[in-house]
Amino acid sequence: MTEPTPPPRRPLATFLRATPGPAAASEPSAEDAPERAAPAEEALQAHVPATEAEAAEEAIPATEPPSEPPVAEPEPVPAAASAQEEPTVVAPSFTRAPAAAPRAPRWQWGLVGGLVALLVVQIMVADRANLAADAGSRPWVAGLCSVLRCSLPAWHEPTAFSMISRDVRPVPTQPGALQVQASFRNDARWAQAWPLLRLSLSDADGRVIGTGVFAPQDYLGPGGDAASILEPGQSAQIAFRVREPAASTVAFTFEFL
Repeated sequence: MTEPTPPPRRPLATFLRATPGPAAASEPSAEDAPERAAPAEEALQAHVPATEAEAAEEAIPATEPPSEPPVAEPEPVPAAASAQEEPTVVAPSFTRAPAAAPRAPRWQWGLVGGLVALLVVQIMVADRANLAADAGSRPWVAGLCSVLRCSLPAWHEPTAFSMISRDVRPVPTQPGALQVQASFRNDARWAQAWPLLRLSLSDADGRVIGTGVFAPQDYLGPGGDAASILEPGQSAQIAFRVREPAASTVAFTFEFL
């Protein structure tokens, strides 16, 4: 027995050509294969695309483009609204002229000046004791206090007191006691309070054998007013007693503090 001859292979073109209908369901016989081979090769060449892009185009079935939805027409914009929406062109800062600073009203400057003056007055009143101790600032501080009715401390210048007369002698009825008498004057420009008085006793060799500082209530006595002041050019007399430290006292000195 001889082996049956295998049927010839169908050309590739027959698979690519899909022809609907009853004729496509029946396969061609072996006798018709040689005759259809050549037309099949021609059909294969005709249907093989030249490039991959053409093959992709043939593989994708042609479909109708989707219908686009109707485009709504834009509503008319009023002229005023369109004018407002237009962008404003702003010039660069270096091309614009600097805006002039607004001037403050004159009443504001007056108010500032008044506040500054009030602050200066408050500082002067609070520190009037130190300001009154200076000869340059005391006149206008005194004038300010005369208007504001504020108290001003008395002027203090011990070197402005001048000694007019002085005398120190033993008390006959009291052994070891010395009677001191003196008078002095205020030569300062302003009134001064009663000064402190220092009395120093020395012996024949000039050595200080005793010294003491006396307050106004000590040398004015019970009848004197230690809180009073001495006006410029006013003189006063004082008298008081001290105990002699040694019997060799021959000299004495006074000093105002």
